[in-house]
This record gives sequence, C-alpha cells and structure tokens, in this order.
Amino acid sequence: MGRKFFVGGNWKCNGTAEEVKKIVNTLNEGQVPSQDVVEVVVSPPFVFLPLVKSLLRPDFHVAAQNCWVKKGGAYTGEISAEMLVNLDIPWVIIGHSERRLILGESNEFVGDKVAYALSKGLKVIACVGETLEQREAGTTVEVVAAQTKAIAELVSDWTNVVLAYEPVWAIGTGKVATPAQAQEVHDELRKWLHQNTSPEVAATTRIIYGGSVNAANSKELAVQPDVDGFLVGGASLKPEFIDIIKSAEVKKSA
Repeated sequence: MGRKFFVGGNWKCNGTAEEVKKIVNTLNEGQVPSQDVVEVVVSPPFVFLPLVKSLLRPDFHVAAQNCWVKKGGAYTGEISAEMLVNLDIPWVIIGHSERRLILGESNEFVGDKVAYALSKGLKVIACVGETLEQREAGTTVEVVAAQTKAIAELVSDWTNVVLAYEPVWAIGTGKVATPAQAQEVHDELRKWLHQNTSPEVAATTRIIYGGSVNAANSKELAVQPDVDGFLVGGASLKPEFIDIIKSAEVKKSA
C-alpha cells in the first residue's frame, strides 16, 4: 500500500513561550525513525507558529490548528489560509471535534474550509468522529460518512489530505477506542472512499486515529491494518510523544 505513517501532535490552547521552547527541545533531541518511515507534524497555537518553526528540527513539520473559510478581510479573530502560506506553514488541522461541537462548525462549513485551504496550497488534516450518544445509538458509520461526504464533494485531489478519525468520547477523557473499534471505523471509512471517490484514493489516503493516544496504547493501535498513524492531543505535550512516533516502527515490521 505504501502509506507512510503519520503522527500529528495537536497542542491545542496550551503553552507559554518558555514551555513551548522546552517541548521543542525535547522533540529536537528525540531519537525517532527516519522520514522514510514516519511523517511528524506538530500543531502549536497560532501565536507560537513562527517560534516553533524557527526552532524545530527540519524533519518535523508545523501545522496550524485552524484557518478561515475564505480569503482574509473583515473577520475579526480569524487567520486566513493565505497568512499561513505567507508564514510557510505547510499543514492545517480542519474540522476538529472541539470546533464542531463547541463552535458549531457544520459538516458543510468544514468541507468548505478544507477545499479552500487545499486551493491555497496547504495540506490538510481533516477530522471526523462521533459523539458518545451517536456511538451508543449505533450511528457511528453514518455520522463519519456524512462528515467525510461533505469534504469529498468539494475535493477532487486527495494527495494533500490526511483523514483523522477521532471519536469525541475518547478525546481528553482517558477512554480510548480499542484497536478493534478503531480498525472497524477506519475500515468503513476506507470502504466509503473506495465506493464514493476512487479505489486509488481509498488505497493511498492516510486515515489516522485520535483520541487519548499515549505511549502505552500506540503500538497496539499502530499494527491495525487501516490505522495509518495518530493525531495526538495531551500526550504530544509530553516526552512520551517520542515513543508514540516510534510506534511507526511497529507498523513497518507488521
């Protein structure tokens, strides 16, 4: 299949300049597999993007946590895709469940954002996932399919898209989807892509898992055939993030 393992670190709304420098220092000193084996992207808050980019080792890349749905203008508090391109930031996270749930971003709005960011040359980590209520109601597959459909309707070239499955009930809760649960949804997403985009897109698009990933559970998640990496929250602020990156070796030998 040849899908390169992908590990993203979402720092969310955390950190001071001094704390960020310490995190970057830990990352810079970490012994990790080569770029041939794993792609690593970290996502600090907007205000620290230039600082992190200037200090971070060259084999790791930087992502913004969001961007606006169109060109800049009278949109107080927003950051445009054009600004990220101007800062030479290659990646952006779009549609994170916290933005969907807390800020009410709809599937369509997320789809529009993904399409606009791609049109400006950014690479996108596009997030999908269900709430606990939706999982208990048995609608997980329908929910993530609808979220993916809103993106797929506007995206023809998936080369620069990584799809992140993040069950909302597992984010920051300490609850983790079992390897079997994660694999089941990733498999369904890949089937959906196969039927609704193309077999090639389904085979080559990386689908990563996010939801309380840590050093203790990353290896057993990584060996699942359709889990192509992780979007890591809290653990990406800690030294154990290096161990999570190393789980790519398990995938390589699987």
